Amino acid sequence: MAGKSKRKLEDLSVDEFLLSGFDSCEGNESEDEVSSMENGTDNSVSEDKDKSLTKKSKVSQHKDQLSRLKDSDPEFYRFLQDNDRNLLNFDDTDSSEDDEEEKYHTLPSQLEVASSDEEVDEKDEKAKKSTKVTAKMIENWKKALKKEVTAPLIRDITQAFKAAVATTKGDKEVECRYTVDDSSVFNALILFCIKDMYGALNKLLNFKTLDKDKKKLILPTSSPRWQKNQLDIKMYLSGLVQLLSSLTQSTVITAVLRHANQMVPYFLCVPKQSRHFLKQLIKQWSTGEETVRVLAFLAMNKICRHKQSIFLNPVLKQMYIAYVQNCKFTSPNALPVINFMQRTLAEMYSLDTQVSYQHGFIYIRQLAIHLRNAMNMKKKETYQSVYNWQYIHCLHLWCRVLSTIYPSEVLEPLIYPLCQVIVGCIKLVPISRYYPLRLHCVRALILLSSSTKTFVPVLPFLLEILQQEDFNKKPGRMSIKPINFAVILKLSKTNLQEKAFKDGLIEQLYDLILEYFHTQAATIGFPELALPTIIQLKAFLKECKVANYCKQIRQLLEKVQENCSHITSRRQRAAFGVADTTAVAAWEKQVAEEGTPLTRYYSQWKKLREKEIQLEISGKERMEDLNLPEIKRKKIQQKNEDKKEFKGLFDSDSDSDSGELMQKREDGDSDDDEGLEDLSDMSGIDDDEEEDSDGSEEAEEKASGSKSKAPKQVSSVELQELAEGDEDMVEDLELSDQD
Repeated sequence: MAGKSKRKLEDLSVDEFLLSGFDSCEGNESEDEVSSMENGTDNSVSEDKDKSLTKKSKVSQHKDQLSRLKDSDPEFYRFLQDNDRNLLNFDDTDSSEDDEEEKYHTLPSQLEVASSDEEVDEKDEKAKKSTKVTAKMIENWKKALKKEVTAPLIRDITQAFKAAVATTKGDKEVECRYTVDDSSVFNALILFCIKDMYGALNKLLNFKTLDKDKKKLILPTSSPRWQKNQLDIKMYLSGLVQLLSSLTQSTVITAVLRHANQMVPYFLCVPKQSRHFLKQLIKQWSTGEETVRVLAFLAMNKICRHKQSIFLNPVLKQMYIAYVQNCKFTSPNALPVINFMQRTLAEMYSLDTQVSYQHGFIYIRQLAIHLRNAMNMKKKETYQSVYNWQYIHCLHLWCRVLSTIYPSEVLEPLIYPLCQVIVGCIKLVPISRYYPLRLHCVRALILLSSSTKTFVPVLPFLLEILQQEDFNKKPGRMSIKPINFAVILKLSKTNLQEKAFKDGLIEQLYDLILEYFHTQAATIGFPELALPTIIQLKAFLKECKVANYCKQIRQLLEKVQENCSHITSRRQRAAFGVADTTAVAAWEKQVAEEGTPLTRYYSQWKKLREKEIQLEISGKERMEDLNLPEIKRKKIQQKNEDKKEFKGLFDSDSDSDSGELMQKREDGDSDDDEGLEDLSDMSGIDDDEEEDSDGSEEAEEKASGSKSKAPKQVSSVELQELAEGDEDMVEDLELSDQD
């Protein structure tokens, strides 16, 4: 019997073994189960009964154990009564196991696949639910807004606006009450919202954005109706931001930004929409056109002024990153945009000096680290990390920020490290190819020194150029176009050989020395400050033999000496000592108010210089201002009229007339060539180049058999006068068509 039962147990599965009771030798139930399984009488009903029996047996066993626990360990039993009575009191019908089985999701036996017809039906149902916006509906909304502004009316308009904006992004699955399919309806709806929605919302909430004194901005949250209409207003603001992100035409962006500027009080009440709005404003501020940039800056400034603690810090970070990204390349067209970004970013930094100090400390330290790596490693890659437009424009930016916020005790400690970084940048690679970069750095130092009233020794970096460069050396090649030092950092080898390089360098030195002396013109120590410069300028005039360069430097020297004598004469009449700082400051202030010879000359020179720069930027205006020589040709129309008038008299001589006409044309062309040759003689080309060009022209003339008149001989004195006086004018003539 034991062997038989053993064999039978081996044939059982795990579930059957558990249901059969854990002991095959005890109880009649297990034997009956085994025999029934042998006979094949096992079914699902018997299994369910067995399961219920095993559950009840387990529950009864557990109850007996707990009752015995009362006698064996009364303290633990008492603890269970106090803390967990549910463990002691339960019924045989406890369905916790069944609940555990039910809480898990069971997969269906077959998956249902929706047919295409059902999908089409769903789309049709959605289309039936949404109403198509028409031009008539928009007109009705306009009339209704004029009569009375109600919450349901605003909800309808915002729903239609949401549907219109969804079409710009291609979001057809957005659930909206309305749909906008026609482009004319879309334009009419957007125009209607831009014009009338701001006033309608103000009437709905019954509040004014400014108080009576117009000094403090009142937010819409102060209105008791804000809570009821909050969702509709949020929907409209998010749609406005989405519309702004999808537009490309500048005129439309301008109109939407004007409306968004009006809606700034509403944006201030919803932080989430404000963050999305600020991202779009930063994008438009850095990449848009002029009007768009200004409107975006005004909106950012207004939001950050009223919510400094929330928005100012992240906005400044994003604006600085956008500024650096857009300064990678510099051109005459991009330079005004970079200057605008620089000035507006400085205005944003002036809102909170504590935040500005944190940003300035971090970013100036980054610039210093780049410079230190370049000085230590001395590799091409590290040099390029410093000698690039992004680095130079960042230096200009922080000079602008410190000069704009001055006086500020918080930001004043940043002046010295910034000056050190700029000076180190100049000294990193002090060669002639990087003269433009040096001039940019000097201009930044002059701005910082003049605005913060901090003495920075700028003149040695300018006078060093006069010593290093040989201005008497004859240029190796002539350049048609002048070098624009404002948009370059590095000169090529060919630029160094051109005449335009030295001409532009003298102009830049003249401008910067004059500008620096203008900032120091009213100081009491001006004569001592200008003495080394006067000595070096005199030494340059002794060595230089180029008349144009000597003329400019001599004029600068005279103005500096005139200002020195003026300050000296005023200083002799002073009745205070050098140690009396308050009296010195009052004296300098009085001299600055009265003006000095150098400041008066600088104001006149600045106006003329700005006009010249504008003419250089726009080549068309420059061409109109110059008196260009006109080439007068004989009109063929007059000769044809003469031939028609006397046609009957000279029929036989028509061939000879045509021959004479052709000959006269050739004579006229030769005269014109003579005039062009005269212009080329005035342009200042080297003698070797002139001989080569003349030789080639003579060979061509001999080959064609044409006759040309010999140019008139000019004396050496007249040639020198031409070289001194008209050289610049002719260069301007040649470069004007290149712009």
